[in-house]
Amino acid sequence: MHPAFSVIFLTTLIGVGQGLFLALVTGQIYSLANLLQPQDSVRFYALGSALSLAFLAAGLFASIFHLGRPERAWRAASRWRTSWLSREVIVLPVFMFLVFLYGVIHWLGWTQPLFVVKGLIPVDATLVLGVLGALAAFALFGCTAMIYASIRFIEEWHSPYTLVNFTLFGLASGFMLAAAFSAWSGVDLVGFFGAWAVIFTLAAGVGRLLSLRRNARLVHKSTLQTAIGIRHNRIVQKSQGFMGGSFNTREFFHGASPATVRLVRWFFLLMVFVVPVLLLAAAWWMASPWVPIAAFVSQYLGLVAERWYFFAEAKHPQNLYYQSMA
Repeated sequence: MHPAFSVIFLTTLIGVGQGLFLALVTGQIYSLANLLQPQDSVRFYALGSALSLAFLAAGLFASIFHLGRPERAWRAASRWRTSWLSREVIVLPVFMFLVFLYGVIHWLGWTQPLFVVKGLIPVDATLVLGVLGALAAFALFGCTAMIYASIRFIEEWHSPYTLVNFTLFGLASGFMLAAAFSAWSGVDLVGFFGAWAVIFTLAAGVGRLLSLRRNARLVHKSTLQTAIGIRHNRIVQKSQGFMGGSFNTREFFHGASPATVRLVRWFFLLMVFVVPVLLLAAAWWMASPWVPIAAFVSQYLGLVAERWYFFAEAKHPQNLYYQSMA
């Protein structure tokens, strides 16, 4: 498939925003349970929510560039009964609204407990919104991933690994950003968020390696023989049948050489799973506020490359016909 950078930035940026919000809510729950030191509502939670919203808004802005008629974008929500894209279009603004409310209430300092359940943590308005936002975040992960996992004829995507990897990549990058944000704001939670970031990064690495192994062993249901109804073992396409390119040859193949694709694969494997973990380990010893930021930046660059590879790896059945151009 042709990797559209608007979709690449949409999926990676909103994934970071979702993961960061989940990190904030996790930190709040740990604080309310007296497992972490409580943090300032304005300086940490409100600003952290604003940062999460910034990534979500940037992803939403990026999505505009792959719309043929942006003024008709509202119609995308009309098919919510059958379309995962429509569900994503609905869930994303709902999630953004919950993040906004969560940040505003922290900013206003409305954190007095609404009630306290015996033996449990005190429940305030921010915690209620945090839990609702967390549910919306996971629903958004599901909607975004299922846009691709539900496409049966692109067999590289039609797998549970797609849902698992989208979720784990978002959690890893979000908690990595939470560690960077903690370091930048001088909050003593770099170790907490960094440890979770490493756990999610390693889990995402296992999931991605398993998906790479699965896709490398795929035996596609459609072949050149089945496509044209000829069972001969040696069929070679000599010409694409017309002189220039077309929508089919532009939109369903990336145009990169096999060497480039391999280079991108090794790049994202290093930048997503190896370099950030090493940088966080260095930050543990150096106590530097900049190293966790460098870890997040390196991982995000790797995620952009990974998402490019995710699209480039997919083999659309139409390329059985257009393979000479592809």
